[in-house]
Amino acid sequence: MSAAKRITMDVLGTTITVLSQGDEDYISLTDMLRAKDGEFFISDWLRNRNTVEFLGIWERVHNPHFNYGEFAIIRSQAGLNSYKVSVKEWVAKTNAVGLRATAGRYGGTFAHRDIAFEFGMWISPEFKVYLIKEFQRLKEDENRRLSLAWNLNRTLSKLNYRIHTDAIKSHLIPATVTHAQAAVTYANEADMLNVALFGQTAKEWRDANPALEGNMRDYATIEQLLVLANIEGMNAELIHMGLSQGDRLERLNEIAIRQMQVLTSTSAIKQLKE
Repeated sequence: MSAAKRITMDVLGTTITVLSQGDEDYISLTDMLRAKDGEFFISDWLRNRNTVEFLGIWERVHNPHFNYGEFAIIRSQAGLNSYKVSVKEWVAKTNAVGLRATAGRYGGTFAHRDIAFEFGMWISPEFKVYLIKEFQRLKEDENRRLSLAWNLNRTLSKLNYRIHTDAIKSHLIPATVTHAQAAVTYANEADMLNVALFGQTAKEWRDANPALEGNMRDYATIEQLLVLANIEGMNAELIHMGLSQGDRLERLNEIAIRQMQVLTSTSAIKQLKE
């Protein structure tokens, strides 16, 4: 959970924490509980037989390591006055992944968004509706920011490509070649960058991905597009310096590896996405 991105949303006046990690989102049930009238605990919701049935089905769909034996015991006791289980006990006994209990300053009980929406219904039908609405707005805003960042880097890459092709035209293409011959040189240089960054040529990528439209750069990550923009400009300078394509490929590959390592191991791109 420590590597997750922490954001908050407001649902009917209650501030609720969301932890996003990759494609998974976990919502704080501890925060949500403050919106329920009266004195209740998450264990009150967890002792409900319908809750246990729902959690068991969710784990069956999403968790191949779910402990069905322990689940069967818990299900047989759910709903009884004497039955009570905490989130930590539920996770420890069943190896569940849909609920998480963490300690510390930012700790509490978090649930996968599917389960959190179900918990919202326990608070009130109105709360569940507004919870889903606010969560969708949050994800739409996040996707819009990611799209802007991706398009920005795609634009930078295209602008640098102009510098790159001008260098090729000035230093690598004799004045008497035909337009078709020049296009081959441009393509070779573009593929040299593809190999330096992606490890394959455009044709190799198309052969490996026949069902996809466009080219490999259309499916690149923000980090890859940023590095591509960088090495395009560097390649133009190396061309002006008179280095051979082989020497340039080796240097640009080393630079691409180094920059990708930096971008994927620091918070630089995370800050850009935020």
